[in-house]
Amino acid sequence: MMKKIVVVLLVGLLGFGLKAQEKKAKIEFKSETVDYGEVAKGSDGVRVFEFTNTGNAPLIISKVSSSCGCTIPKKPEDPVMPGKVGKIEVKYDTNRVGPIRKAITVISNADTPTKVLKIKGEVKDTSGAK
Repeated sequence: MMKKIVVVLLVGLLGFGLKAQEKKAKIEFKSETVDYGEVAKGSDGVRVFEFTNTGNAPLIISKVSSSCGCTIPKKPEDPVMPGKVGKIEVKYDTNRVGPIRKAITVISNADTPTKVLKIKGEVKDTSGAK
């Protein structure tokens, strides 16, 4: 009798475990790298990473951080529903002349909880001043 109860409990728990895992948010970026190319010093440093929630549960981005204070990422505040598109805005300080090689870490409730996005390019001083 006891064995039967244990088996029923285990089957019940396994069944519950499967149900809990069926609903997952998935984050799929259009591109995981934004190439600024060559940009002029002081120009607009805002670029956007576009993503889609390809899962079947609301996607919640809990944190977006940058490898450098010169790059300010902005995350969506509201959950991104399944099938919907979201945006992560990145603002790079284009007053810094030289190559851009930065990483942005995105932490969410997606099946891949941590994603690393990259920005690259080069800021040129076109004013002629050396």
